[in-house]
Amino acid sequence: MSNAKDVLTRLNSIHTTDSNKNRPVVQHKICDPLVPAAANSIIGQCEYYYRPLHQEFVQKSGVSTMRAIITWAVPWNPWEELKVVKKLLVKRDKLIVAQSADGDWSRHASFMMRHISCNHRPPDYYVSYGYYYCSIYGEKLLPKLSPEGQLWLKSGRLFLQRNMEKGINDNMQGGKVSIPCKRYPNQTVSMDVAQFQLELNSDKFKEFAFSTHVPAYLDAGLADLSPIDLGLIGGQPNIEEWGDPATWKQAILSGTEVGKDKAQEGFNLVKNLFDKALNRLMEPFK
Repeated sequence: MSNAKDVLTRLNSIHTTDSNKNRPVVQHKICDPLVPAAANSIIGQCEYYYRPLHQEFVQKSGVSTMRAIITWAVPWNPWEELKVVKKLLVKRDKLIVAQSADGDWSRHASFMMRHISCNHRPPDYYVSYGYYYCSIYGEKLLPKLSPEGQLWLKSGRLFLQRNMEKGINDNMQGGKVSIPCKRYPNQTVSMDVAQFQLELNSDKFKEFAFSTHVPAYLDAGLADLSPIDLGLIGGQPNIEEWGDPATWKQAILSGTEVGKDKAQEGFNLVKNLFDKALNRLMEPFK
């Protein structure tokens, strides 16, 4: 397999600026832990996490299970597809600046261009849970929801990615990451991560990203939705994902807050609806 240094050696001649066609000198090792802020225009879009430039991902993303995507994404080396690497290297300077508006920017692409030949890979969350789930929810869940539910889903994307930006920025400032839940302060998230290390540890990054979901869902207005929308949302995650403790924690915390807000309208109705959704999803594991 090709490593990043081999790729750079072969592609050195094409790494040019838009206006200058002379061959520049390209560093064979770049390792920049400073994560630039995303542009406001990309926050709330699935491409924020990843743009499906790699043909291998396009092929794999058609599989039927989330677990298969994760199994593939963890060891996947995005440097191995030379066509994509060439495309990104040519515009590297545009992909690593703060507030980049480049059409190929994503958290995944920016990471690649900041970590060349230093044995760091983008967090697999970007491709698997982030981009995959964002796309699946938009394709399969959004059309089924009421207008209010659709607004919640779109707002949820914004809150999720704003939370991610907040956490990343916190880690650039120090070793404490804090994600507030404005609507339910008791669901505020706080965790310790060594400064500059959040994006470099894929497992830690996944833990961080998962923990930001509950504040995002609640602040986006989950507790305001109708029982029908709640039922559709509760049944959306792939069945196999309920084997992950992080998914259970997310569901339980969200369900608790929904139950509180719906108490006046019938706590048992909402609680039973939520429980039925979880039981249906867990049936294959019983």
